[in-house]
Amino acid sequence: MDTVHTVVDSPVGPLTLVRSPDGLCGLYMHEQRHLPDPERFGPRHSDGFGDVTRQLAEYFAGDRTEFTVPLAPVGTEFQQRVWAALRTIEYGDTWTYLQLAEQLGNPAAIRAVAAANGRNPIGIVVPCHRVIGSDGSLTGYAGGLDRKRFLLDLEGAAGVQDGLF
Repeated sequence: MDTVHTVVDSPVGPLTLVRSPDGLCGLYMHEQRHLPDPERFGPRHSDGFGDVTRQLAEYFAGDRTEFTVPLAPVGTEFQQRVWAALRTIEYGDTWTYLQLAEQLGNPAAIRAVAAANGRNPIGIVVPCHRVIGSDGSLTGYAGGLDRKRFLLDLEGAAGVQDGLF
């Protein structure tokens, strides 16, 4: 895959953006879990990231609730289904891992759904941060729970329990 990357500043720290000819295929936070080998990011090159950097700036300013950049995440068929379902969770809303599994038609797959959610390669844009525990707690976020709390607070998400992280 011919990929290039750039790094942009954000309120949650530096973000590494990775794109292929098909679209954005990575958005990674500094010191994120499940970070792929940086060799896979390709050379650093700032051209071609204008739309996503503008949309991220609008999101962090509270002026954008949906991203419209072309996406090209790389994953298994199951992961692709989970990531597509994540994109249906509306700004300011949260789902539990069980609701996400139910949306995919298999409530028994809750652990597999949680694992695929954790492997989301395009954080923020594909809003895995909008998935919370059944009791409303912040659970598992590859970018860290402080960042998850920040993103949910930015979006005004309801139903998230305070102090449960």
